[in-house]
Parts: sequence; C-alpha cells; structure tokens
Amino acid sequence: MKRSSEKYVITKDMEWEELGGGVSRKFLGYDNQIMMVRVKFVKGAFGSPHQHFHTQATFCASGKFEFEIDGVKKIVEAGDGIYIEPNLLHSALCLEEGELIDTFSPVREDFLTGGEVSYFGDKS
Repeated sequence: MKRSSEKYVITKDMEWEELGGGVSRKFLGYDNQIMMVRVKFVKGAFGSPHQHFHTQATFCASGKFEFEIDGVKKIVEAGDGIYIEPNLLHSALCLEEGELIDTFSPVREDFLTGGEVSYFGDKS
C-alpha cells in the first residue's frame, strides 16, 4: 500500500504530539521508504535504551544531548549529526533543552499506527 504525507508540511499549523517524559514530536514527511520527524526534548528527558531494524540518521537542530550508541557515549550539540545502524542499542539524554530531526528508513510504521513509544516514559 502506497502511503505518504502531504507534499508541504507547515509545522506552525501542527500541534505537538506529547510522547511523555518531556518529549514531543511532529512528523515532517514520510512515505513507505523514509520518514523525518521533529522531536522536542525538555532538559533531563531520556530516550531509554532501545533498538529497531530501521536505519536512523539524526540532526541536532538545537540543545545538547548525550547519546549512547552500541556502548559508546558522545555529547552532541546543535549542528551535529548521528548515524545509527539497524539493530544497534541506543539512547539519548537531553542535557540542554533542544530539538532533534530524526530520519528513518524504512518508514516507522509503529509511529504511524499510534502505538506507545515506550522509551520516552509514561504517557499519562
């Protein structure tokens, strides 16, 4: 089934989707092959260790984060990029409030079906 977002995604017209644990997101564009997501973190928010079969590339748009990928920790700041191979265990701790632009291939079906994002804390 072919599925895709609108051609233009105007984020000022969108509400943030609250994921819990001080994290929220907006979908920036997707089809069956790729997905880009804007993710906002408050200071101290933690994406607990998880893995998925998707390839992930992330751009740090603002703030400061401590990433751990496959046991290696690194501090990333605005302007830095991260590449995560499929199935590698990874996590992120927000050190200074900021935003990440996550890109996944293929599309994160789990994001679109509305399932809980368990690695961002309690949704209540």
